[in-house]
Amino acid sequence: MIKAGVFGASGYTGFETIKILTRHPSVELVFATSESAAGQSLSSLYPVPLDIPLTAAADAALEQVDVVFCCLPHGASMDAVRQARQAGVRVVDLSADFRLANAAVYEQWYSTPHQAPELLDEAVYGLTEIFRADIRRASLVANPGCYPTSVLLALYPLLKADLLDPDAPIIADSKSGVSGAGRKPSLKTHFVEVNENLSPYSIGQSHRHVAEMAQTINRLGGSGERLIFSPHLTPISRGMLSTIYVTLRAARPAEAVYQLYAETYTGEPLVWLLPPDHLAAMAHTQNTNLCALSVTAVNARQFILCASIDNLGKGAAGQAVQNFNVMFGLDETAGLV
Repeated sequence: MIKAGVFGASGYTGFETIKILTRHPSVELVFATSESAAGQSLSSLYPVPLDIPLTAAADAALEQVDVVFCCLPHGASMDAVRQARQAGVRVVDLSADFRLANAAVYEQWYSTPHQAPELLDEAVYGLTEIFRADIRRASLVANPGCYPTSVLLALYPLLKADLLDPDAPIIADSKSGVSGAGRKPSLKTHFVEVNENLSPYSIGQSHRHVAEMAQTINRLGGSGERLIFSPHLTPISRGMLSTIYVTLRAARPAEAVYQLYAETYTGEPLVWLLPPDHLAAMAHTQNTNLCALSVTAVNARQFILCASIDNLGKGAAGQAVQNFNVMFGLDETAGLV
């Protein structure tokens, strides 16, 4: 059995990660930490029959585990990751702390200096379907954000084939469930504010995931500076739908574009390319680790891509376990729904 620990077990992503790990056939959960609930059990925080004791991070038994999942907020993950790596433990980090390759860029977007820049070169971006070969060898995987996962998986076939017009904008309009904002309450996630409402936030290139998406688009040969991203908060608990508008370099039959997606994702167990006459919806992927994609032609050069994921599944904990499976040479779908 592979022995694992979880930092930040009391948040939504930490809780989701633990749910997956406890049903994983190859994992033994050794510790789970929570600074706010140390001394309690997980069943005292969530209505589940999981009497897993919660400890302070300082008491985490790193010497007893092979891997840790860091489910801490950005800024809080760096110290835990450093300690784990110094102990020779492999890490899947679900925060944003190791997604950006440049410490100065991180400080620009997250308004705090990076406290572990020496680990940035070691970090592998964990978009499994695209960077699987690197993940197999990784000691530190930076799990992608939920929005970037949906947008980048939708764009990847076109980027890989260099079909996007470098002078045209890539417009990504995304909707997320409220759990994407985390468990800590705030006014914008208050029931009365969210219920029967649909609200944009952090638009105008101000959302922190813009940097992550642009970096990866550039890495794949596209023009990340052309990305226009508009996230929205929806009155649902979990789920995500991104609608992406793109322009091709040259006219191409809709059937050829669809075939490109089919060829790119053939054999991918967790990417679901819908038939040409179907559109991806949140319901396709809620409570799963799937990404459902649809491709629709507006004309021979303009296309609309729809990508559906569960923001806590493929957008967080599910993809983290998928990356863990790749890192340890396991069946990639082990433990995942």
